[in-house]
Amino acid sequence: MAERVDFWFDPLCPFAWVTSRWILEVEKVRDIQVHWNVMSLGVLNEHKSPSPAEDSEQLARWLPARAATAVKLAYGEEKVGEYYTAAGTEIHRSGNKDFESAAAKALEAIGADASILEDAKTDKNDEQMRASHEEGISKVGQDVGTPIVAFKGTAFFGPVITRAPEGEEAGKVFDGAVALAEYPYFFELKRSRTEFPQV
Repeated sequence: MAERVDFWFDPLCPFAWVTSRWILEVEKVRDIQVHWNVMSLGVLNEHKSPSPAEDSEQLARWLPARAATAVKLAYGEEKVGEYYTAAGTEIHRSGNKDFESAAAKALEAIGADASILEDAKTDKNDEQMRASHEEGISKVGQDVGTPIVAFKGTAFFGPVITRAPEGEEAGKVFDGAVALAEYPYFFELKRSRTEFPQV
């Protein structure tokens, strides 16, 4: 039976995007099954900035995660992964920083109903989005961001990578993460980044 790996993401985060491409590579070379969960950088940072209701720029930044939540509620988890791939491709590979447009194109790409985008412009599903966010953040603590990856009874912020390894190299990186996860007293391994994500 495939090992369950839970992955929390906000479509806006370039680091989560690169890590997500890595975990999909791992799925090809290791016996794992990825489960996609929504996290919101808007929720994480709402104490630092105006609420979406008060600021149109903040609304746009919340919209991709809200759309992912609406997709999950309407179509189930499998479609969330498809939406994330489509939205991330639009935002990170195509450079579309009009997040409403990016979400709309991603929803169209997966065949989602247009009403999903309208729901994402409101707080209609924020309770569910916040619950998913809290589930992830409760596993790692409040002083991290996205991505969060959980497996074998533990969870980590990261791995933070700037390039996604492929094939067996992706598997070896995963094996290292598993080895660390299995040691109950491991908490953090970090160095300064020297480049931004290469997408």
